[in-house]
Amino acid sequence: MAAGKLDLPIWRTPQGEKLACLDKIKVLNENLEEIRALAQEALEDAMLMGCDETQFRNVIKNLSEVIVNKYKK
Repeated sequence: MAAGKLDLPIWRTPQGEKLACLDKIKVLNENLEEIRALAQEALEDAMLMGCDETQFRNVIKNLSEVIVNKYKK
């Protein structure tokens, strides 16, 4: 993966099948790219403010653990 380049996944259903709808795939990829861009900007801000890079990266990695699936059955 090139620096700053996002390695897009093959999106799958909960049953493990490939997601087939191109519009859904496009939205998921666009959302992921927006998250990447925002995380990049946040990292740059953190570095400019003297934050420890390793700590910041760990906080970003842990972010996925605190978001809530409000559609979970």
